[in-house]
Amino acid sequence: MLRQHVDRILALRPRGRLMSVDLLRGLAIAAMVLVNNPGSWSYVYPPLAHAGWHGWTPTDVVFPLFLFVVGFSLVLSNHQCARFPPVGWPQWSRALKLFGLGLFLAVFSYNFRDSSYSWLEDQIERIRWLGVLQRIALVYLITCYLMRYCSERALLTVSVLLLAVPWALMLFAPYQDSAGQVFHGRLEFGNNFSAWLDQLLLGADHVYYRSAEPFAFDPEGILTTLPAIVSCLLGVFAARQWCRAGDSDGEQRALCRWWLVAGIVLFAAGQLAHPWVPVNKALWSPSFVCLSGGVSLVLLAAFYYVADVQRRRRALAPLLVFGVNAIALYMLAGMVGRLLIMIPVGDSSLKGWLFDSVYLPLFGGPVGSLAFALTCVLVFYWVMWQMYRRRIIWKV
Repeated sequence: MLRQHVDRILALRPRGRLMSVDLLRGLAIAAMVLVNNPGSWSYVYPPLAHAGWHGWTPTDVVFPLFLFVVGFSLVLSNHQCARFPPVGWPQWSRALKLFGLGLFLAVFSYNFRDSSYSWLEDQIERIRWLGVLQRIALVYLITCYLMRYCSERALLTVSVLLLAVPWALMLFAPYQDSAGQVFHGRLEFGNNFSAWLDQLLLGADHVYYRSAEPFAFDPEGILTTLPAIVSCLLGVFAARQWCRAGDSDGEQRALCRWWLVAGIVLFAAGQLAHPWVPVNKALWSPSFVCLSGGVSLVLLAAFYYVADVQRRRRALAPLLVFGVNAIALYMLAGMVGRLLIMIPVGDSSLKGWLFDSVYLPLFGGPVGSLAFALTCVLVFYWVMWQMYRRRIIWKV
């Protein structure tokens, strides 16, 4: 039965698409769903949680992996190697839709247990302006403009500047708190130039970490969006290498080796730089861009070699179901996850009741929390499969 299901996935695969890229996108979005939906945040295995501050876990490289795939896909969607078209309404429309969907998720919450709760005051007046989808929208649109107006050499120069300038501001730009105390060069939680800028421009009520001190900030904040563009551009560079490669088996294998070596070098550079330039996802530090970009390139090399060179696709095929409808899955998971918390059951929520009554007694804390997340992935897979088998692809 499983074999028949996999065969059907492959038979229904959209034509004219590079399979390894859809698989990589599917891996990224499935990982996002898995880490965002534990049964309880009190029981999360370390690899499935973000690093406390400096450092990294596998979870930290998932978002930059998705941005890497966005960059790769931009090249593929533009007839592979042709000059990027003028940036107009199609690109702006997509960016605005993504940004709007992010804002929708930001306000998709209601406290049914509190009779005095004001949704307008809590969600609208204190809306979080930035987030994952909003960052994707901004990175996507800026990358479109860079691809249109910059040569490849210019893109390399821009990438260096996008890494160096924000980091230089982090290290050398002075800033002060409400009491007049001046800081510079701090790289602490709630005390760094990026956090100060977020509080100044977005406001303390409109960011994710509202209670951080001395400055409230957003992990998808303003300044850190600039180096995130480089994560996307790494995908652009990788895709252009694919465009230049020939169709022979030898050239395809050489391309895989190039990606693999480049990925290992980038990963090593990011890791070795950590004592001086800390690997930090919230700051999207240059070392984090190198390390996560290295992981993305290594995964691309592996997926491309297996799926597109060797054509051994069966084991990876289920990721296609996620990969061709990534934004639809992200929205579904975000809404369902919030609904499970919103719906009251006794003194708890539906999610709390399910975990405490079913998963915790059966599996215990950590395993039960992971089992809950895996259940969510399976349920969402079924929904995405219904769309996939009907050839419904939700294009934003």
